[in-house]
Amino acid sequence: MLWVKAFHIVFVASWFAGLFYLPRIFVNLAMVAPDSVSERARLMLMAGKLLRFMHILVLPALGLGLWLWLGYGIGLGEGNGWMHAKLLAVLLAVVFHVACVFQLKSFANHSNHRSHVWFRWFNEIPTLIMVAAVLLVVLKPF
Repeated sequence: MLWVKAFHIVFVASWFAGLFYLPRIFVNLAMVAPDSVSERARLMLMAGKLLRFMHILVLPALGLGLWLWLGYGIGLGEGNGWMHAKLLAVLLAVVFHVACVFQLKSFANHSNHRSHVWFRWFNEIPTLIMVAAVLLVVLKPF
């Protein structure tokens, strides 16, 4: 079980690194001057590659988490309300991941109308999700 936990943590941390950095690329994309084609192309290439890497990382992160939850019974039974809250945090992280896909598509289609300030706030969402998940797992408050 410790191997499963260790690899779950590694994949979650790696996935979240992408969730932290991709919106930062969006900030830069939102600030690119309309006539700066090469800068925009470079940022789009970086964002696309990072998103593909994130797609690869999320699968083992979720799969190993599911294995820990159902296979080892972590968080099952009475007094494990913290796990329901953590699963909500996981769902929110997946929703954020999907939102990043749509944001990147809007940049690719030249249809983004959000400012770099909006993306700076958007960039903080995965931090809040991760803090909530870690606190729930470590403290098990309910």
